[in-house]
Amino acid sequence: MNEHFKQELKHAAKSLHTASKWVILAVLSGSIIGITGAAFCLCMNGVTEFRMEHPVIICFLPAGGVCIAGIYHLFHNEKDSGTDLVISAIYSNQRVPLRMTPSIFFGTLLTHLFGGSAGREGAALQLGGSLGATFGRFLKLNEKESHIMIMCGMSAAFAALFGTPMAAAIFSMEVISIGIMHYAALVPCVISALIGASVTDYLDLSEHIFQIETLPAFTAANAVLISILAGICAFVSILFCVTLHTSQKMYKKFLPNPYLRAFTGGSLVLALTFLIGNQDYNGTGIHVITAALDGQAVPYAFLLKIIFTALTLGAGLKGGEIVPSLFIGATFGCLFGTVTGFSPTLCAAVGMTSVFCGVTNCPITSLLISFEMFGYEGMPYYLLACAFSYMLSGYFGLYHSQRIMYSKLQTTYINHETQ
Repeated sequence: MNEHFKQELKHAAKSLHTASKWVILAVLSGSIIGITGAAFCLCMNGVTEFRMEHPVIICFLPAGGVCIAGIYHLFHNEKDSGTDLVISAIYSNQRVPLRMTPSIFFGTLLTHLFGGSAGREGAALQLGGSLGATFGRFLKLNEKESHIMIMCGMSAAFAALFGTPMAAAIFSMEVISIGIMHYAALVPCVISALIGASVTDYLDLSEHIFQIETLPAFTAANAVLISILAGICAFVSILFCVTLHTSQKMYKKFLPNPYLRAFTGGSLVLALTFLIGNQDYNGTGIHVITAALDGQAVPYAFLLKIIFTALTLGAGLKGGEIVPSLFIGATFGCLFGTVTGFSPTLCAAVGMTSVFCGVTNCPITSLLISFEMFGYEGMPYYLLACAFSYMLSGYFGLYHSQRIMYSKLQTTYINHETQ
C-alpha cells in the first residue's frame, strides 16, 4: 500500500512538472505568435482598405502574382505545400522551415493588395505552424513535444486572426487525424488560443463575430429543412474541394513555370472581375458574408466565389481557403432560405457552418465556431448541420495530408487520406 502511494505521488509530481512546462511554453508561443498574428491582421486590414479605396490597383494582379512567385523563389520555397506541410509534420518527421513565415506573410499580403480571391486563416495556420516548429527546434524539444508546439502555434495564430479561441484550440487537434483527437495538446492549445485571441481583442482587430437577432422556433419541420440544407451544403463543399484541387493540377500541367502560372492566374481573375463589373469576389468578401446574413445575396454568388478562389490559389497566389468556404456557405444558405422562404439569415449561418465542416472534416470545431460567431441560441440548428454535413461530405477535404482515421458511416478504421 505504501509502495502504491509512492508511485501515485511520483506520477502526480511528473504530471505537475509536465503541466507547468506546457503552461510556460504555451504562454510564450501564444504571446509571440499572437503578436505576429496581430501584426499580420493589421497589415491585412491596411492592404484591403487601400485596395477598396483604389480599386484600379487590381490591374496589377498579374504582376503581383509574379512577385509572389519571386518571393517563394527567394526563400527557396518553390515546392512549398502550405498547410499540408504543417499538418503532415505533426504525424511525421517532416520539417516545417522558418522561411515559410515570411513567404506566406508577404505572399498573402500581395494577393489581397492586388485583389486575389482568398482568405487569411489558412495563412495563419502556416504562420503559426512554422513559428511553433521553430520554437520546438530552438528549445530542443523531442519529436512528440515538437508536434505539440506546432499545434500550439496553429491555435494561437488561428485565434488571433479569427477571434474564436474555442474553435482555434480544438481545430489544430481535430484537423490532423479525423476520428482521433490529440488530447495531449489540449492544455497548451487552449492557453495559446486564449492568449492569441486576447492580443487581437485588446487591439480591437477581431471581425468575425456576427449578430443574429431573431431565430425561428426549433420544430420538427424546421429541423428537416435545416438537415436538407446541411446535406446540400456537404455536396457544395465537395464541389469547392474538387474545383480547387483540379485547378491546381491543371495549372501545373499546362503551365509548369511558376512565374507564368501566377501571371496567368492573376490575368484570369482580373478578366473575370472586369466581366462581372465589381470586386465582390476579390479579397475575403467579408462584406458579402455580412449581406448574406442580412438576407441579401446574388443567387450565383457561391459559384462565382468557388471559381475566383480556385483561379487564385490554384495559380500559386497565396492566402487561405477557410474564409472563402464561409463566403460560399453564407451565400448558398441565403439562396436556400430565399427559395424555401425559411429565414435566409439562419440559413446563411447554417450554410457557413455546414460548408466549413464539409471542407475541413472537423464537426466539433464547426460547432464551436458557430457558437462563437453567432451565439448559442441556434444550437440545435448548428448541431444538426454539423452532423449531416460531416456524414455526407465524403472523404474530400481542403488538405490532402489530412487523414480520416475512421469511417464516417461506421466504426471502422480506414486511415484514408482526403481526396
